[in-house]
Amino acid sequence: MSEKVIVITGASSGIGAACAKLLATKNNKIVLAARRKKRLQKIATEIQQENGSAIAVQTDVTDQAQVQELAKKAVSEYGRIDVWINNAGLMPRSEFIKGRIEEWDKMIDVNIKGTLYGIAAVLPIMRKQKSGQIINLASVAGHAISIGSGVYSATKFAVRAISEGLRQEEAAAKSNIRVTVISPGAVATELTEHVKDPETKAQLDQFYKDYAIGADRIANTIAFAIDAPEDTTMNEIVIRPTIQK
Repeated sequence: MSEKVIVITGASSGIGAACAKLLATKNNKIVLAARRKKRLQKIATEIQQENGSAIAVQTDVTDQAQVQELAKKAVSEYGRIDVWINNAGLMPRSEFIKGRIEEWDKMIDVNIKGTLYGIAAVLPIMRKQKSGQIINLASVAGHAISIGSGVYSATKFAVRAISEGLRQEEAAAKSNIRVTVISPGAVATELTEHVKDPETKAQLDQFYKDYAIGADRIANTIAFAIDAPEDTTMNEIVIRPTIQK
């Protein structure tokens, strides 16, 4: 297909926004989803002004009903969903001893449940189409753990496990649904703003200042995975700054 209908969660900033803008230039139809409606609409308007096609749908990925409604609106507007990018995520890192349980709960809700809700909403649609691609954003933290990253890493390990389970099921079903995991390293986004523990935030801010690459690098990688031939899937891509250890 020369153009695809692409749903992107967490699309109001960072990797999601970069993906939306880049993929729109490739004649794709973009459905932007996030909680911040004004920012979503601004990005959609910018895409439309460049002769692209985009709609904004305010969505909280921790609410299953809202995610289901997102899928319905995408199909209502464009007739199908070819790619669903589960990009929404939080990273309020801290050491376990600090007991920031509310932050743990939010990470689990957004990073794990949000991904599952996206899969649940779009999978029946793609099964009916007998085609599609689900792209889940994990992290290098889902491959290796560091001090303070325990819960965040756990959520990203979970995203990888969920994705591999889904890949195997869809391969067995011969549904022609592709599953891709993208694991970024340090990327200049708003992710570090979720860190409320002062000591951890200071360390991360310095790390990202020294190492982070632009969100456009991840957007280019996602576009590459989408553009692969339909009979081929980039199952997992780890991408980090060249100088990041």
